[in-house]
Amino acid sequence: MGRRPLVLIGFAILSAWPLSAKAGELAGRVRDPDGRPVVGAMLTVQRGDPRHARTVFSDADGGFRVTDLTPAKDYSVRFRRVGWKPQIREDQTVGAEPARLELRAERELDPAVVAAQLPANRWYALALERVTNPDHREALVRQCTYCHQQGSWATRKQREREEWDKVLLLMGRMGAFLPNELREDLPEILNAAYDPAHAVPALTAGMGGEDFAPPPPPEVRRAVVDEWELGHRASMQHDIVVHPDGRVYSVDMSQDQLHRLDVRDGQAVRESWQLPDAGLPLGGMFGSSRDAKTPSNSNAHVGPHSVQVAPDGSLWMTLAIGNRLARFDPETEEFRLVETEEGWYPHTLRFDGRGRIWYTLAASNHVGMYDPATGEHERIRLPARTFSQAVVLRMLPVFLWLSKHVDVRGKAAGAGEGMSMPVPYGIDVAPDGAVWLSQLNEHRIARVDPDSFEIEIVETPFTGPRRLRFDSQGKLWIPGFSAGLVSRFDPETRSFESWDLPSEPKGSDVPYALHVDRRTDTVWICGTNSDSLIRFEPERERFRVYPLPTRVTFTREIDFDAQGRVWTSNSNVPTWQIEGGFPRVLRLDPGVAADAIHTARREDSR
Repeated sequence: MGRRPLVLIGFAILSAWPLSAKAGELAGRVRDPDGRPVVGAMLTVQRGDPRHARTVFSDADGGFRVTDLTPAKDYSVRFRRVGWKPQIREDQTVGAEPARLELRAERELDPAVVAAQLPANRWYALALERVTNPDHREALVRQCTYCHQQGSWATRKQREREEWDKVLLLMGRMGAFLPNELREDLPEILNAAYDPAHAVPALTAGMGGEDFAPPPPPEVRRAVVDEWELGHRASMQHDIVVHPDGRVYSVDMSQDQLHRLDVRDGQAVRESWQLPDAGLPLGGMFGSSRDAKTPSNSNAHVGPHSVQVAPDGSLWMTLAIGNRLARFDPETEEFRLVETEEGWYPHTLRFDGRGRIWYTLAASNHVGMYDPATGEHERIRLPARTFSQAVVLRMLPVFLWLSKHVDVRGKAAGAGEGMSMPVPYGIDVAPDGAVWLSQLNEHRIARVDPDSFEIEIVETPFTGPRRLRFDSQGKLWIPGFSAGLVSRFDPETRSFESWDLPSEPKGSDVPYALHVDRRTDTVWICGTNSDSLIRFEPERERFRVYPLPTRVTFTREIDFDAQGRVWTSNSNVPTWQIEGGFPRVLRLDPGVAADAIHTARREDSR
């Protein structure tokens, strides 16, 4: 397949900053009506189409400074902090000389407005506290936040019973099932929890006090967050990866596209390629030519999901609904597809030290191994917990055949309770070459011997293990998606050590993924339901929460560049719920905080 770039943003409409012009600067100060500094406010400077936004935080004196700006007259500057009235200044001019902007901020006195400023997890906690059965509560967290935030402005809508039944039916079509009793009670629970008459007073108690929405600590306030719009309103930016050459790749699952963002040399260039459809209908292996059962804005035939860089610099992807792997050569811009042949829904992939691809097959409870050098392809069936699960998994090909002729998914979802199935999810390769993966619904992790393919199952003492990663010492870090924690597993001693996430209220956040910066063994965790990224320093057992500037930021995967900056994507489904209605790729630069971590690690090791 030859080069087929869909979008190339030329020099004239770049949303970043070319080196051809002298870089400008915008600085200023935020004060309240009495002249006191407003600390920890987010100042976002943005321009361009598609947009590029850069966000900084005001310091202890209320000051802020945004650097490396192209001289222009069309900047938009936004001030935002919980408990304060937001401000937007349009058509701001930044020249070759530093520009100044003085802002006078006012307190927001309307409790309903302040409550709406809070992240989704704060609202979701109001629903969770009404579910007294611990098993039902865990199921609610795990099943209702698979693809989108729960408690966001769009999901906390009051609905009639008939509308809630439709929502739960659609949820079942996506494979998320709730216990019958919880399903029956859930409409009343959510309507009561999200009723403004109850929610607003509960969320704004103590409003205006120093302990209500305090500013982030000084090291967090040094961070800079960049966001680039990528794709369009119907896109679903799923996983991202940072290539060794510095360019960032993102897979668009709903549009069957591979995007590339190049922000080197002071400019941002976006390019996109359409993946081959493999001759499959809309909906891929799960659709049919008669009734694809796909969302109206989806153009997915293969559904790229995970993406990683191979040792030779090529990109490999899992095509979830295409039941294939795909290779993209950045030099020739050509794709090559590899069928999985056995197993369904290739999910997450990683490379081992021999250049082999290991990947999970989420729908059929397999793990796969493919060697691009030799063409060897193995699929290993993982143990099911129960006989019933094993039978259903064996019958999956029959069910999928029937689904192309009969709407069995709708009937199953309408029945209410579905059987919980093991879902092989995250996967990573240990320094010793062993392959470890998670079984999300079964609350287990598994080890696969890289040579014999023998499997060992390990029960986790927490629920919802999802996308896991190894550190440089061979310890496995696991996010407890429905448990609201991060855990460290030692493969030698088979022991776990866990820490609750600092997101408040406890248990309201859902860490979808994490990654470990192996230079410092610092763990970065997705605050998927709280519009944040969370840093954890294991040696100090210390968390730091970095607020993100865009609301409804459902983060899925994390990667790092050579400068130690943290990359992720805004992947809420549907995209229109994201603030601004566009998916974004995000880069968080922790600034001097990263140097401080590295210095502290060296000092502690002496």
